Amino acid sequence: MKPRSADPFESIESAQEYISIFSEAIAESRLDIDADVKREAAISHSRRLDALRVAAYNLRLLEQHIRKSSRILNDLRTLRRLLLQEREPIAVIVPQVANDLAMPVPSEDVPKQPAPVPSVRHRKQTPARIAAD
Repeated sequence: MKPRSADPFESIESAQEYISIFSEAIAESRLDIDADVKREAAISHSRRLDALRVAAYNLRLLEQHIRKSSRILNDLRTLRRLLLQEREPIAVIVPQVANDLAMPVPSEDVPKQPAPVPSVRHRKQTPARIAAD
């Protein structure tokens, strides 16, 4: 029986670390496969080229799934923190921020109202005026 600490999915954080390493390995493999596709395409169109293109497609698909899995793990970690009260709920944080924003501002920091912008009348464009200009 293997020790419990060696399990890469012991916690959400360890699963996130595993997914991160897996994502890096996929990115490296994609670079290798893309280089092989370019090299093989220059030589000729063969079954090997078709197989490399299928492999590249599947790696892109896998990369998308891993990205989604990473986002789901982030959501699960956030929910766990809220449920176990490791993090303050948003309802507690929002009033604190609102109180911080309601602090009075010293009068010298208040910008003066800018001068009004003069209005400009535009001449109506007619074909005769366009030709004259």
